[in-house]
Amino acid sequence: MKFITILNPENASEEEVAKFEVREAVRAIVYDKDGNVAILNVSKQNYHKLPGGGVEKGEELYGALKRECQEELGCDIEIYGEVGQIIEYRKMFSLKQISPCYFAKVVGEKGKPAFTQEETEDGFQIQWLPLEKAILLLNSDKPKNKEGRLYIVPRDRTFLEITQKSQNEFTTKKRI
Repeated sequence: MKFITILNPENASEEEVAKFEVREAVRAIVYDKDGNVAILNVSKQNYHKLPGGGVEKGEELYGALKRECQEELGCDIEIYGEVGQIIEYRKMFSLKQISPCYFAKVVGEKGKPAFTQEETEDGFQIQWLPLEKAILLLNSDKPKNKEGRLYIVPRDRTFLEITQKSQNEFTTKKRI
């Protein structure tokens, strides 16, 4: 998978990172039949994020992503491509998080999410929006918590902007 960048806003040193726990977490840009993308509004923390989450022990990346989308979006998905990978050095948690992101589309009907208690308390809500509007939302977010401000929003905004750029390049090439 294409490496995109390392997020290290807390300036963790190489020595510190070498001692961090490693966590893999998958993300997706999920399109519905109308061409809108899924964004989760974390209303109590004042930011938006892409669907996805941690890979459980013994779980494969695609399986984890399908599970996360079923839980957070209430949808079955088909994965059809790769956006890229961002690595996060979360000094605040002594954590090195590897976040691959994929392109996916909804298969079948949209159902109801099964948010965790923590997600419900944070005010999670699904929004299906045109890609441009999703990017504008993340650009205007003012996360209340450090994790959202330093890691989640910058990571997911980067994935969305790469998607927009690749769509624009494809459209331009198609016209030539």
